[in-house]
Formats: sequence, structure tokens, C-alpha cells
Amino acid sequence: MTNELTGRVAVITGASSGIGAATARTLAREGARVALLGRRKDRLEELAAEIGANALAVTVDVADQQSLRDAAATVHAAFGTVDLVVANAGVMLAGPFESALTDEWDQMVNTNITGLLYTARVFVDDLLASADGRADLVLVGSVGGHLIFHNYSVYTASKAAVAHLTRNLRAEFGPRGIRVKNIEPGFVNTELGGGMRDDARRAELEEWRTGFTILRPDDIADAIAYAVGAPRHVNVAELIVVPTAQG
Repeated sequence: MTNELTGRVAVITGASSGIGAATARTLAREGARVALLGRRKDRLEELAAEIGANALAVTVDVADQQSLRDAAATVHAAFGTVDLVVANAGVMLAGPFESALTDEWDQMVNTNITGLLYTARVFVDDLLASADGRADLVLVGSVGGHLIFHNYSVYTASKAAVAHLTRNLRAEFGPRGIRVKNIEPGFVNTELGGGMRDDARRAELEEWRTGFTILRPDDIADAIAYAVGAPRHVNVAELIVVPTAQG
């Protein structure tokens, strides 16, 4: 693949760790300017310093629409119009449905669905303005949107919503020049799930992640870079990336 990312302006949510941080590094290495959006200011600033002048740290709560509007204004002032959005921020919290902590449900819905919607809405005018050249909206979902994982019903439902939202937005914006795509990782070695308060589920997740060779955040970052670097007339619309052993 030739370098198709030079000069592009990318926004990555959930950029303080894991897939978001890896994606920021990869896109910057390929020539894009990257706005790093997330809640953990210290981590964002550390990553921005590592990347250099082509990175901007912006603290934001994706579940707060005004916070995102303010973040967009900061990005515009520094980098101009955004032509690449990676809506990656996500939360995974598990527990049996009948005993799950409902505030964890709220957290997942607010981040995985509402936060993703707000992110897309805040930057969609930028993407439309860039559609004569290259414009990408990348929604990071999960294989959980298709598969059954016991005790993860609300999380997987939120990711199923991402998958179907992508299909509908693709129909709406594809004819207008925006490539909407859904990247769906399997097991990846990230912090996702580390904050769940169900001790048994957290231990189970750790067993899953250490039972075989799983993906690294860089693997998903490479997949995203491939998808957005494709020729303008090509949309890698849905891309599932799993460890070989996951099947």
C-alpha cells in the first residue's frame, strides 16, 4: 500500500491507551496529524509528546456532547478540517443479567453507543466537507456484536448496535463520499474490562486472554490504517480481526 495518509487530519477517541493509542501512533507514522481524544489528560499528553508536533492532546468525555463540541473547536484551531474519525472509545463490563450493576450498563451505553453517536455527529460536517477528497468514519465495534458471550449481554448488545449503525450510515453517507466502516476486534491485549466490579468475570476474562496468543493493539491499528489507506473508490466496510486461535 502506498502512503495515502500524508496530510490527513485524524481524530481518535479513547486514545489514552490500547487500540486508540496504537492507532494514533500508526496514523502519525504514516503521515497524518492526529488529535488524541480521551479522559486521561496525563496519558494523552505523554502520548502527544512521544508522537511530536503532529499530535494534539484533547481531554474530552465522549458521552457529553458539549465536551465534544469544545474538543472539535480545539482540533479545528490547531489542525483545521478533520477528514478521518476513529470512534474507538469503549467500555466492557460484565456480570449476570439478574445481578449486574445497572450503573455499569449506563456506563457502557453512554460510551459505546451514545458517545459514538455524539462523536460521529460532531465531526460529520467536517467529513462531508472533505468528501471530494478522502473522508473516513471508522467505528470500532467487536466480534461480540455477532457472537454469544455469557454474562456480557449488555456489552454485546451495544456492539451489535455499532454494527447495524455502521450499515445504515454507510447507506446514508457512502453516496455522499464518506466511507463508513466497522472494525471488529476479537481478543486484544488491552485494558478493556479491567474496571469491571464482578471479580469472577474479571478473573474469567484474564483466563481467556492468557489461554492462547491474542492480538496486540498494533494489530488493530494496522487494520485501521489499511482500511483508511485504501484507494478512494474502495471501502473496507466491515473488517473482523481475531487471533488465529479464536477461530
